[in-house]
Amino acid sequence: MEVSAIGYGCMGLSFDNAPSKSESIKLIRSAFDEGITFFDTALRYGDNEILVGEALAPIRNQVKIATKFGFKQVGNFELDSRPESIRDAVEKSLKQLKTDYIDLLYQHRVDPNTPIEEVAGTVKDLIQEGKVKYFGLSEADAETIRKAHKIHPVSALQSEYSMFYREPENEIIPTLEELGIGFVPFSPLGKGFLTGTINADTEFEATDGRNMSPRFNKENREANQSLVDLVVSIANEKNATPAQIALAWLLAQKPFIVPIPGTSKLHRLTENIGGVTIPLSVDELSHINASLATVKISGERYPAQIREKLGK
Repeated sequence: MEVSAIGYGCMGLSFDNAPSKSESIKLIRSAFDEGITFFDTALRYGDNEILVGEALAPIRNQVKIATKFGFKQVGNFELDSRPESIRDAVEKSLKQLKTDYIDLLYQHRVDPNTPIEEVAGTVKDLIQEGKVKYFGLSEADAETIRKAHKIHPVSALQSEYSMFYREPENEIIPTLEELGIGFVPFSPLGKGFLTGTINADTEFEATDGRNMSPRFNKENREANQSLVDLVVSIANEKNATPAQIALAWLLAQKPFIVPIPGTSKLHRLTENIGGVTIPLSVDELSHINASLATVKISGERYPAQIREKLGK
């Protein structure tokens, strides 16, 4: 599956403080006008599929839409990837997206109660039926990826990856490279931390999801400030923004990486797309990576109760 160098994560257009429906549709279409052809949504993201479907309907044959199954319902973290649930989810997604096929269908999270072979087999059947084009996984470990890939080729893995969270470098990226699987990093800007606009004194609104993340409490933001300072210094040297450097760094890691930054602001969208044009030489990458190696990130990604349910 071929897509633009970066995609657009649409999730934030359906949660608190999102733009109006008309503004969101305009934003999605502006992304396409500026060269983005890869749009990410999920059944779990409230009305996001409906919004994405409406926005992309006039250009459906020119874009790739990725969506996800695997949660029992919106708003909780109960996993369900039974074959009948996958089929129900796909029918609902097709209806909400106003399309007769899904380009890339991810399992949103690995369900320990359903063998991954059954999941892959069900998606394989859906592909043979023409309802799905490509099979993806999200936040799966290397062993799960290999098991699924034996049943039906996995086209992409979506997981968190950025300068702020580099765990995929240990096993995941080498596995993907070996098997020929694309990598789609979500939160490539560290949920905004790598934009240089957040520090220990930042006050998030009460509805902001980052309030739940241990990584974003005041103490950890202060402890992690050295990473932001590093990114800002590189941005100043390259006449770019911190966000553009964070995306350029990701794109420079491997040719099969397609980050999906999300934003609700047009100027941020344009800024993110500009990250594609920032070249980083081998020497610059070596310098950045050597500097990153000296930075210890403080704080877990998710609170304990969510980590327990998701196995993370």
